[in-house]
Amino acid sequence: MNSAGTEGFDYVIVGAGSAGCVLAERLSHDERVRVLLLEAGGPDTDELIHIPAALGMLFGSQTDWSYRTVEQPRPGRTFSWPRGRTLGGSSSTNVMIYSRGHRHDYDSWRDEHGAKGWGYDDVLPYFKRSESNGRLGEPYHGSDGPLHVEDRVYTHDLSRCWLDAAVEWGLDRNDDFAGASPAGAGLYQVTCHHGRRWSTADAYLRPALGRPNLTVRTGALATRITLDASRATGVTYLRDGQEHTAHADREVLLCGGSVNSPQLLLLSGIGDPDELHDVGTDVRVPLPGVGRNLQDHLMTPVVWETRNSTDLVRDLLTPDNLERWRAHGDGPFASNYGEVGAFLDVTDAQEGPDVQLMGGATALILSGEEGTDRPVFTMNCVPLHPRTRGTVRLASADPQAPPLIDPRYFDVPADTSVMVAGLRAVMDIAHCAPFADHLARSYLPAGDDPDRLDDLGDTAVEEHVRRWSATAYHPVGTCAMGTGHDSVVDPELQVHGVERLRVVDASVMPTVPGGNTNAPTIMIAEKAADLIRERPY
Repeated sequence: MNSAGTEGFDYVIVGAGSAGCVLAERLSHDERVRVLLLEAGGPDTDELIHIPAALGMLFGSQTDWSYRTVEQPRPGRTFSWPRGRTLGGSSSTNVMIYSRGHRHDYDSWRDEHGAKGWGYDDVLPYFKRSESNGRLGEPYHGSDGPLHVEDRVYTHDLSRCWLDAAVEWGLDRNDDFAGASPAGAGLYQVTCHHGRRWSTADAYLRPALGRPNLTVRTGALATRITLDASRATGVTYLRDGQEHTAHADREVLLCGGSVNSPQLLLLSGIGDPDELHDVGTDVRVPLPGVGRNLQDHLMTPVVWETRNSTDLVRDLLTPDNLERWRAHGDGPFASNYGEVGAFLDVTDAQEGPDVQLMGGATALILSGEEGTDRPVFTMNCVPLHPRTRGTVRLASADPQAPPLIDPRYFDVPADTSVMVAGLRAVMDIAHCAPFADHLARSYLPAGDDPDRLDDLGDTAVEEHVRRWSATAYHPVGTCAMGTGHDSVVDPELQVHGVERLRVVDASVMPTVPGGNTNAPTIMIAEKAADLIRERPY
């Protein structure tokens, strides 16, 4: 392998995803500093990225890392783990739902994990700074930030029927899941602009690309952090078959996400000594928490065949409607599939909702199974506060080898119990008017009667959970922030025991917020930009 030498910058950012694009814009705004942004994937030029309803076609494509977990013993299978590999990262491939979780989620970071400065009142200004909301405003929302958030310009009629049924069942109608409380049922707002996906590449990076002090390199796979004793001095990366080194005069900033950030730390000799020895990597900084504390949201679908209705994918994603979207940014191609849902408490066990529901009028997450040839509606149930903790470990010292991802799904029986209770609520809501009038039969689990799941005992429902659950694409926690023994970064996101090295992405979350994780990741990067700029050099 050839070496192309060393270049110098003030900041080297690894990963142009939901956090990296934010940092690149905010830091390069100061024309006195030189910023390098490295992205392993390519540019975000594929039209499919920008069409909301095309998101399913991105999984397994060149814009996806296409990870899989190790086999999970209880279901006896591996799980697909899509992660964005392009400018914008997973904000270019996700379902675009904008939610933040509950106030208590952030207060617990501060109070239970020692993350001083990360309580809800501390982070709310950064959520607002990032946001340009098309409908909502003070005191919870911003109106002039880079990230466009809008009411989806297309919603299927069945989604509105489900919302009415949820209110009939007893949930409050909530038109702002990111406001005072997420509790209740409503239509999701999305990170779109005039019906087109609005990733962090759109929001932050693209407006900054003309700055002479910002360099962006795609197709650049970071292989290790260069260290001088306990100080990070730069990043080595592969590009076009050559090895390059970028020197960082100020800081190295890892924004690779909950898989790639711990992987790069481990490849650099920062982690648990025993695990590093197992793969033949020299220990530079012993830090046992790296790659531990992995948390993810699981979601389990219930699917009904419907009558007197249409299926979004089967019936409405037509060539004519694609041209409509291209011309006007509206119509069915502006759907994100997860159009409607709710946050509710099914266990009375903690502060705030413990289950999130997300669904729409098509087959959502069928674990690769072929869908029905009749129209269907899916509602997914997501327990919000899993107790299970998993790991990300190196498979080998080869930086191009995928790491070993073990979320340890179903290790804690209480997580499955919450899912079962949530699925009972899903079925109860489905029997309420006006949604019930559209149910033909249960498709998943299969049966001729829409009440099929109601007749199943908890053991059978648990089997359904293990068979059909999939990731909700919310991995966090593998470089956890805090002051405890297994924490990896301090409240200023600096890696323990290493100077001038920070992690800025979802991996620093000590616990997963009770909702979708993209908006919280962007918030973390906004706050990190202030922390970085406050440090004198």
